[in-house]
Amino acid sequence: MNFEELIRSVDLVIECASQDAVRLIVPQALQAGRNVMVLSVGAFVDKELRETLFGLAKQHNCKLYFPSGAVVGIDGINSACREGVSSVTLTTRKPPSGLLGAPYLVEHGIEPGTLKNETVLFEGAASEAVKAFPSNVNVAATISLAGIGFDRTMVKIIADPSLSRNVHEITVEGEFGRFCTRVENLPSHDNPKTSYLAALSAISTLKKILCPVQIGT
Repeated sequence: MNFEELIRSVDLVIECASQDAVRLIVPQALQAGRNVMVLSVGAFVDKELRETLFGLAKQHNCKLYFPSGAVVGIDGINSACREGVSSVTLTTRKPPSGLLGAPYLVEHGIEPGTLKNETVLFEGAASEAVKAFPSNVNVAATISLAGIGFDRTMVKIIADPSLSRNVHEITVEGEFGRFCTRVENLPSHDNPKTSYLAALSAISTLKKILCPVQIGT
């Protein structure tokens, strides 16, 4: 069975490999009329790719699913954006080992293992954060898609040697008021660059797709 036959034999394609896999697999799946769950959400920072895939989903009457990943509060962002939202900020703190190999660190000659104190590595728009840390802040892409976009969503990335967990804090302000969320995630046993909650979020999304009762936004 070749790749095209495999896609046509399923109802849902789940991408959980890489941003390159999104570019390769997701267009073919949507063109075949298959629903797709995307875990490498950072690929959607590419405006041309994003518009192409959203267009294909509409054209072929299929759905793109984006799990909440390693954060909480996506439902609140969705709701708040029905009216004006003035700011969305993500602050991510990780043990240095969880940031190894990030293009931003390689480019700037930063060795995470040599950091002895809490260090702010990056501050800027999600559009840049996702490119600089493609394996570390997929949540920034999900927040951007749910909220006010990649250019207006602000991200701060901190390496903290004292941590054993990945910490994500979201602050949202707008017409509704203000809310803050904080989650302290245990890293995945198999991949310390991501959080265990991210895998659980994908499982939860699968159950939600199949369940006739929907709870929450």
